[in-house]
Amino acid sequence: MIIEKYDVVIIGAGPAGIAASVKATELGLKTILLENREILGGIPLQCIHPGFGLHYFKEDLTGTQFIYRFLDKMDKLGVEYIVNAYVHSIEYRDYMEKVVNVITRKGVLKLYAKAIIYTTGARERTIFEIGIVGDRPDGIYTAGEAQTMMDIFGIMPGREIVIIGSGDVGLIMARRFALEGAKVKAVIEIMPYPGGLMRNVEQCLRDFNVPLLLSHAVVRVVGKTRVEKVIVTRVDENLKPIPGTEFEIPCDTVIIAAGLRPDVYLLEKLGVAMDPATGGPVVNELLETTVPGVFVAGNALVVNDLADYAAEQGELAAEGAKIFIDGGGIPAEDWKPVKRGRNIRFAIPHYISGKRDVTILARVTRPEKRVFVKVPELGYKVFHMAVRPAEMIRLDLRKDVLSKASGSITIEVEPIEQRA
Repeated sequence: MIIEKYDVVIIGAGPAGIAASVKATELGLKTILLENREILGGIPLQCIHPGFGLHYFKEDLTGTQFIYRFLDKMDKLGVEYIVNAYVHSIEYRDYMEKVVNVITRKGVLKLYAKAIIYTTGARERTIFEIGIVGDRPDGIYTAGEAQTMMDIFGIMPGREIVIIGSGDVGLIMARRFALEGAKVKAVIEIMPYPGGLMRNVEQCLRDFNVPLLLSHAVVRVVGKTRVEKVIVTRVDENLKPIPGTEFEIPCDTVIIAAGLRPDVYLLEKLGVAMDPATGGPVVNELLETTVPGVFVAGNALVVNDLADYAAEQGELAAEGAKIFIDGGGIPAEDWKPVKRGRNIRFAIPHYISGKRDVTILARVTRPEKRVFVKVPELGYKVFHMAVRPAEMIRLDLRKDVLSKASGSITIEVEPIEQRA
């Protein structure tokens, strides 16, 4: 067994993990980055489409261009990393000592760390999780699997495609299939609104004449050795199938794009408190979890709209780790809760101190037009032409504004028509 000591151990080498490793190294922390795959970079490596970097770099980049800019920074700083590293478990010894047990090709490593930054990303929901019955032949893939097959290995999964769910990866794959000459029969969404960004609905579906069936659900997959067809039905306002509305769509491939869930298995074993609304951990404004010295960023915290946001969170977690190691944290009794008001499904972070600038990320429960997003306790509000569950709301609050709150603050949505 090999024993090493570090200031920070970062688990996961996607945008959040790489950005965290760069920032932590720049802050003078002895850092190591662990990745269970054979290459650094995470999901952006298989994203040959543009749309990355607009927020962070102020440029429109492909996923590979975006991530290689961070990898270049890593290389110049000499950040230490290990690939093919499987993190078996995390132990909490005391306030300033955690142990990360890692299985590698060189053997078992026992890494002692003052702080841990957890950036393992999210996993895709499978056909079993969304309750679709029927046969299980060849030709059923998650959107991420199909993207990997096409953009990494050059394999075409099928020619007649039905996509279940309208998450962003599914929308992007609809365009990808169309560009490769496949026929995308339909994108089927159980909700009455799309699950992805409106720009992806426009650029990936409407520009390629791909049908989007809202308030519809696939109830059965049919096929012997290969997918032959799916059975589709309309659903009511309670998302229940409407009898007599069933119809068939012949296809040879089914793509599941039913959303992501934060991959937080190791954090759950460690005893970190979780937020049922996000599926990720409860954090303060430094992205520190309820276990002192354990930070989380990227899609392991909350499923983000953009890789840019994940990279920002990685940098913030590194800054939080530096503050923690230097003993400059804020006592738990000084944290003020961020509460969810009208039409807010979740808000991140869950606690603030009022002593530093904070960016709050939130999603709404249902779409609305012409609204104010408000923080009543601060007298803060900002107009939005429309809010949608698929599009993150960002509130950039300065510390001089946050200092006005004596206790908790509330994020809420107020339609203009209901103003007093």
